[in-house]
Amino acid sequence: MKLNDVATIKTNFPEADFWLVCRGSLKTCGQPTYQFNPEHIGIRVERTDILLSSYLFYCLEYLHSQGRWEALAGGSLALVNIRISDVKSIGLKTR
Repeated sequence: MKLNDVATIKTNFPEADFWLVCRGSLKTCGQPTYQFNPEHIGIRVERTDILLSSYLFYCLEYLHSQGRWEALAGGSLALVNIRISDVKSIGLKTR
């Protein structure tokens, strides 16, 4: 199962549960935040019966701390970005 199967993911999404910084330095790109910005990638969990948005926030925070987005970020050395398709394709394990 992919994240896209349980959540709505898009930019300019003020109704999202939280957002990912999609443009910035290698250290900030992909960082989850609760502050809305129209350029950030918004994520709203639709299937709350199998995934809580607060749990997903901390999982994405962990992925960011492990450098998951650094490998996927494209752009120049000073300014990089991640794509919505990269976020949508995050795999979720089910039991």
